Amino acid sequence: MKLDNRTALITGAASGIGRATAQAFAEAGARIILADIDEANGAKAAAELRAAGHVADYMQVDLTAPESIDAFAGRVMQRYGAPDVIVNGAGWGKTHPFWEGTPELWTKVIALNFIGPMQLVKALVPAMIERKSGRIINVSSDAGRVGSLGETVYSGAKGGLIAFTKSLAREVSRYQINVNCVCPGPTDTPLMAAVPDKVKEALTKAIPFRRLGKPEEVADAILFFASDRAAFITGQVLSVSGGLTMAG
Repeated sequence: MKLDNRTALITGAASGIGRATAQAFAEAGARIILADIDEANGAKAAAELRAAGHVADYMQVDLTAPESIDAFAGRVMQRYGAPDVIVNGAGWGKTHPFWEGTPELWTKVIALNFIGPMQLVKALVPAMIERKSGRIINVSSDAGRVGSLGETVYSGAKGGLIAFTKSLAREVSRYQINVNCVCPGPTDTPLMAAVPDKVKEALTKAIPFRRLGKPEEVADAILFFASDRAAFITGQVLSVSGGLTMAG
C-alpha cells in the first residue's frame, strides 16, 4: 500500500497509535505532518523519521483549544495546502466510575476526543472539497461501539466520533472524499500503561487472541483506509480488537 507524493496529517503522533501510524505512512512514501500537544516527543518522532530518510514535520496543537486548532490549520494550509489524508488519532480518557467525574474533566474528554477532531476537519475539509479528493480517518474506540466500564464519558465521545464519521461520509462523498473510522480495542500504548495491572489482566483474558493489540496493528488498518485499496469504501467502522468486540 503506497502513499507516494501524498501529504498525511496525523494528530496524536508523538506516541502510541499515532506514532505507529506516522511510521507506517512514512514507510508507504507519504509526507508526514506529526501533530501533538507534546512538543518534545513530537519533535523527536519527526526527527527520527527524517533521520531514516522520510519527509516529516512536527507542528504543535492543543485539540482542546479552538484557537490552537484554527492557528494550526492555518499553518498547515500555508505550508502544505490541504492534506491528502487527515488522521484524527489523538485521544485520551480516565478510568473511574461515572459519578466520580467532574464537568471540567468531561469537557476535556469531549473536547479532545470529539469536538477537536470535528473542528480540525471543519478547518481543512473546504480545501479538500475544492480539490475534490481526500481521505479522513477517525480513530475512535470500541468503547464507543459497545461501552466500557469506567469510561462512560469517553465512550460517549468516541461514539459521537463514529456517528460523525458516518454522517460526514454522506456529505462529502460527492466530492470524492472518503471518511472512515478505526476502532482499536485494548492496545499496548502509554495510555494503557496507566491502567491497573489487574484490569489489564482481565482484558487480556477476555480477548480471544489472549493479548493486547500492538499500535502497529492499528496503524495497518488506518493505512488501509488511506490507501487506494479503500477507494470505494466510505462511512465504515473497523474494529481492531483481537475479537474482543464483535459488534454489528
